[in-house]
Amino acid sequence: MRILRVTIAAFAIILLASGGWLFMDLNNWSKQPASGQQGDILFAVHPGEGLDLLARRLAGNGLLTSTWRFKLLARLKGNDRTIKAGEYKLAAGITPAELLEIFTRGRINLHRLTIPEGYNLKQIASRLAKDGFMEAGTFLKVAYDSAFAHQMGIAGDSFEGYLFPDTYHLPSGITARRLISLMVEHFWQQFKPAWRQRAAELGLSIHQVVTLASIIEKETGDAGERPLISSVFHNRLRKNMRLESDPTVIYGLKNFDGNLTRKDLRTYSPYNTYRIKGLPPGPIANPGRAALEAALYPARTDYLYFVAKKDGTHYFSTNIREHNRAVRKYQLGHRARKNSG
Repeated sequence: MRILRVTIAAFAIILLASGGWLFMDLNNWSKQPASGQQGDILFAVHPGEGLDLLARRLAGNGLLTSTWRFKLLARLKGNDRTIKAGEYKLAAGITPAELLEIFTRGRINLHRLTIPEGYNLKQIASRLAKDGFMEAGTFLKVAYDSAFAHQMGIAGDSFEGYLFPDTYHLPSGITARRLISLMVEHFWQQFKPAWRQRAAELGLSIHQVVTLASIIEKETGDAGERPLISSVFHNRLRKNMRLESDPTVIYGLKNFDGNLTRKDLRTYSPYNTYRIKGLPPGPIANPGRAALEAALYPARTDYLYFVAKKDGTHYFSTNIREHNRAVRKYQLGHRARKNSG
């Protein structure tokens, strides 16, 4: 009996010693980088990926020296079921413990996307394709989904005008639906309650404000002129005059080659503001905050016309005679016409 007790005690001591050694070994290993490699590594954790496959892939990329230690460490820490899928940017010299922390906190790598003010849906689609986020057609299919647009609180049949121009930081593999949702949510965050109240005071719906802002955005060469350009359009709407804006005509053309002709101006479309009165049926681009604000708070002027000068600014006129003189002066050698933009 005494021999049995001694044997059990000795076995327990060995187990404790082994456990202590294993703990120390695992702790030391978890704090040591796998190699002295240079530069960052992009590594993707796939959705539903098991711990065993993940450990083997990490080892294959030179990020682990021991797969069984990594799996044991993850299970002891309770991290084996909390690792999040995504693309990660891993610094050179990262340790196994740091890997687990990054994976479980979901510190995924984000990619920068900048959408300039005044881009339309097709231009945004091209930018997304160029930057490698998704194919243009994939994006446009969702961007023109009227049911989804209505679900997001938009009065129009597409997301034109409501994808707020800004710089976004996005995860790899983001879907068109998720990206559009983010951009529209950003738009509604910008369109504050005071703007809604102001739109009501002007007798305009939010959709009309966005439409007008998109025209102002496309007509503006100098940022400081937005309120002046807005005043021209507000004055024309008040007097029941046609807006006569070239960018709206261009938006309605199926195959615009860069040369706006007299025939284009005479061709009917819902966006040809030389033919229709009032605003077109929807935005022609995605306006930024300054253009939206200008649409709601135009300068107080009597201007009814403006013509582009050669320095990116415009000459504003209150009557057609003055405007025609400005056209001859600033558009010499170009098509002279009576217009507002």
